[in-house]
Amino acid sequence: MRRLLGLLIVASLVGLGLWWFTRPLPAPQQNVSISWAAEPTPAFAEALAPRPFAYPADLGPHPEFQTEWWYYTGNLKTADGRHFGYQLTFFRRGLAPNPIDRAGSLATREIYFAHFAITDIASGGHFAVERFSRQADGLAGAEGEPYRVWLEDWQVQSLDGAGRQLELSAQEDGNSLVLQLDSQKSYVANGDGGLSPKGLEPGNASYYFSGTHLVTHGRLTIDGETFDVEGLSWFDHEWSTSALSKEAVGWDWFSLQLSDGRDLMYFQIRNQDGSISPVSSGTLVERDGRVVHLNRNQVQVAVDGTWRSPQSGANYPSAWRIGVPSQDLDLQVTPWVADQEMRVSVTYWEGAVRFTGTSLGASVVGNGYIEMTGYAGSLGGSF
Repeated sequence: MRRLLGLLIVASLVGLGLWWFTRPLPAPQQNVSISWAAEPTPAFAEALAPRPFAYPADLGPHPEFQTEWWYYTGNLKTADGRHFGYQLTFFRRGLAPNPIDRAGSLATREIYFAHFAITDIASGGHFAVERFSRQADGLAGAEGEPYRVWLEDWQVQSLDGAGRQLELSAQEDGNSLVLQLDSQKSYVANGDGGLSPKGLEPGNASYYFSGTHLVTHGRLTIDGETFDVEGLSWFDHEWSTSALSKEAVGWDWFSLQLSDGRDLMYFQIRNQDGSISPVSSGTLVERDGRVVHLNRNQVQVAVDGTWRSPQSGANYPSAWRIGVPSQDLDLQVTPWVADQEMRVSVTYWEGAVRFTGTSLGASVVGNGYIEMTGYAGSLGGSF
């Protein structure tokens, strides 16, 4: 579903970020050539049927589709228990489905943008920043073999041939991270064999897989102070050529890592009339890696509290009860910090959360990440 966020962010480039791609550059880079696709354009591919995933190749880009993203989030702690959340996410947006024939080294048919955020639980602070660049002259891009995605000096790169051992790095304004991630479970396909519908219309779907349990360690710097940290990360990779249905306003996405080794992903698309789209779905990954697909009727989400952003004025849920009766799962979830609103090109909320509850009849605790869109303005019918 993150392709939708990508779509809307790219739309804002016309009014908010076009200068980045057309601004004058110092010599010797004066010959700037940007390929903004003219109408009509050849069609981008659509996600129409389940497909197998091949790793590490499918960790890389799929330029025949219009939108793609790589999402890393996690909860980290120091040896003395100081807690941080982080987000490092990359988006790719295709301007044309076929390669362009242009002589300039900066000619491009794709743009990239990325979000980097750190939540400091102790201080309640939330740092967030956004970057844009073009896929040209090495400024930004992605590769599958070996796996790498980057935007200038922000990057994710594989440390092994399979793409399961990774290094993440980003830095901005005295805040940075350098993290090593090791996937303890195989990548899992979401939806129907990796096909994840986002609407009832044919082709309104994405290809979507996740790494749900990545053991993480490294260094994190916030406001110039550096900490050695360790914890767990989550990875989502999704690509598509589609948009939310017109009746939809946004979505809520949950990624929760339980202390008993189970991992839960669920997204629900919210409609204008307050209902939840029937295509909403999730994935439960058992401790041994067994995968259970969850449909809309198997997951219960109740909002137990709200928080109003003093900046955007949006009212967000701030406490949830999430139940999956068929899997004997009942969780009470709250944010670690109320204000983790991402005030970038598009205003949305994404942040670290914690929970308590029961799993398979035993007490369980854990951490995770939640993303909420459409509360600071509808995303329905975008593109």
